[in-house]
Amino acid sequence: MNPKTNAADTSRAAAIGRHQDQAPSPQKKDSSRQAKENLNILIVKLSAIGDVVHTLPSLAELRRLYPEAHITWVVEEAAADLILGHPRLDKVLVSRRKSWIKDFSSGKFAATLRDVRAFIRRLRCRRYDLVIDFHGLLKSAVVVFLSGGKRKLGYDSWQEMSGLFLNEKIPEDMNKHAVDRYLDFLRYLGADVGKAEFVLPLTDGTREQARRLLEQNELTEKSYIAVNSVAYWETKLWDNGKFAQLADAIRDRLKLDVVFTGNDGRDAADILSRMKGKGINLGGKTSLPVLAEIYKSARAVITTDSGPMHLAAAVGTPVIALFGPTDPARTGPYGEGHTVIRADLACSPCLLKKCPTKECMTAITPEQVFAALERIIRQQSNER
Repeated sequence: MNPKTNAADTSRAAAIGRHQDQAPSPQKKDSSRQAKENLNILIVKLSAIGDVVHTLPSLAELRRLYPEAHITWVVEEAAADLILGHPRLDKVLVSRRKSWIKDFSSGKFAATLRDVRAFIRRLRCRRYDLVIDFHGLLKSAVVVFLSGGKRKLGYDSWQEMSGLFLNEKIPEDMNKHAVDRYLDFLRYLGADVGKAEFVLPLTDGTREQARRLLEQNELTEKSYIAVNSVAYWETKLWDNGKFAQLADAIRDRLKLDVVFTGNDGRDAADILSRMKGKGINLGGKTSLPVLAEIYKSARAVITTDSGPMHLAAAVGTPVIALFGPTDPARTGPYGEGHTVIRADLACSPCLLKKCPTKECMTAITPEQVFAALERIIRQQSNER
């Protein structure tokens, strides 16, 4: 034993990362149990919305594995609402990385440095026994380094030098869906991983906000289809004119309202201007938890490959996802009851953010999407 390592440190180290076939000896059980109760664990998953949603099952398993541990999560501003107030977490640290870069670029040097130093102090206020880097990029590696954690676990990867500060690594199986890939960390730690559980910080308050929003627009639960037309990559976007045709068909033929969501409502406004009938624009009017409530109350959600797609799947609503440059096997809507529509092209998936033709998305027709939705509605009717 290292002379600088006391018995408590030894038992704490033994409590983390023990595989299921490595049972503790009887004389160590009590100290191991106490160590598990005193563990400090740090999750590093900074962004984006979909990636944070994908990590939620790992949080659920982590809490089951270490029910008395203190668990902290570091996240960036854009996805923070998904974990602030989360029942499985003890603390959330919000990194304002993008704001810091913007403020620093605009000349606010002193204020930015003060804010960064304050964040680092908050990060280091606990002595972490285990830090898990679910992100695997340089920006997360910096947080892992600054945390000062004992055991720094991540993927055996040098993408953006992400493995530089790790002292414990597992292989990353890119043939798995992201949800299952992240759960590999919990399997490594000894968890008996079951069905993925997506717990969101939904409360009576978020339900009431969603209820009021629906009431203001004369909507009732399960009386509408939610549509998300936005995505960060331009190659993931579908034509707004096709969204308009689809929305009109839903209203005319299925007699269901169509609710458009998005970050600011401008894209939805453009689609509404192309429609013959009426639609409802909720873009920019919800927080992420309230958006989850809106999706939960919908009959189905039609969406591009985006964070809202993963949010809709997480609350169990049937999703129709339009895929082009990305691989649905790795980042599609997780779980049963969802439909992926994509063109059968040799170049797809290409993972390109720019494309001169965007043929993989332009090849998808409103008729294809409507047919998929009609099947879901018919199945729902038969189950009633």
